[in-house]
Amino acid sequence: MSISWIVIIAAALFFLQFQFFARWGFRGLRIERNFDTTHCHVGDDILMIETIVNRKLAPIPWLRLESTIHAGLHFTQMNNLEVSSGSLFQNHRSLFSLMPYTRIVRRHGVHAAKRGWYKLETIAATMGDFVGLQAASTTHRIHVELLVYPRLVNRDDIPLLSSRWQGDVTVQRWIMPDPFLVSGAREYRYGDTMNSIHWKATARSQRLQVYNREFTADPRLLIVVNSQVTETMWDAVTDPELVEKALSYAATLAEHAVSRGVPVGFGYNGWLLNEPGIPVYCAPEGGWGQLEHLFQTMAKLAISCARSCEDFLDYGIEVEGEALDIILLTAFVSEGMARSIERLEAAGHSVFLVPLQHNLLDLGDKEAAPSDAQALA
Repeated sequence: MSISWIVIIAAALFFLQFQFFARWGFRGLRIERNFDTTHCHVGDDILMIETIVNRKLAPIPWLRLESTIHAGLHFTQMNNLEVSSGSLFQNHRSLFSLMPYTRIVRRHGVHAAKRGWYKLETIAATMGDFVGLQAASTTHRIHVELLVYPRLVNRDDIPLLSSRWQGDVTVQRWIMPDPFLVSGAREYRYGDTMNSIHWKATARSQRLQVYNREFTADPRLLIVVNSQVTETMWDAVTDPELVEKALSYAATLAEHAVSRGVPVGFGYNGWLLNEPGIPVYCAPEGGWGQLEHLFQTMAKLAISCARSCEDFLDYGIEVEGEALDIILLTAFVSEGMARSIERLEAAGHSVFLVPLQHNLLDLGDKEAAPSDAQALA
């Protein structure tokens, strides 16, 4: 056989195999990518799992998968993986080679470095032929979500202040309920603990009854995060890390309250990522389902400001008819906010601060001194 025929046959084989992969390369190929959990907290390590299945007789010489993932998720394992990072997003690339009827599963370690609502929606897939040339490419759509909740901290590290608006009794009202102040019985409500059931009253009424605690032992807690870093700030948040610290404190306080059987709610004068411009308010409820709802809400928050804290306190919270213990996490207290707090207290609510900056911490200590002196007197 002459060299010319060899060249012709080789060219024909090259053309046929190229056309095969170009037309039918992705047929029978299944691509999946997901996380081993749907939610975690900042600082947790999770897994991103890639699954590639070749369901045809022909092998796949090489397959490259590329996707864009938020930089808040850091990859800790780099085997068969290439990651190029930017300020907000990073490109994730992985390379595969599959024999006929083969299934490959790869697990990549991921460190959740930042709170957020992460979505994986598309994967760019590129396939090559036996020669190494790119033969076909497509965009594979997926629907994967990961919620990263705020970091939980030690509760003792949260600077919970008594200020001129309230004393130590208010703080103890929800942190350390008094089991001895009982005034009769009431019907069971969702979130009541088992040790609060009044068995004699239940037997008499044939309906589940619990001890009715005095207000000092039966609070309803509302945690409010002020996204304004300064009084003059509007719309664009100038110190996002300060707001992230507030959300971390809020998540820790919410978990502690629910673990003590206290109904807890959440307020934020910014907005959710999928509801721009609308301040966030979750009414106080009890139970672990409520805590999960609050964590999910906090994960989806945008670092934003939809309304001043003063307006939020005036119009967003006073919809509650019953008295609340309100924890306000804020970097400052303006004169307008002070007036709003006084109006809330006049309506029967109790308000106290978690300062986010040292200057507010010093102010709280100075204001707390007269109250302590009056209490001693």
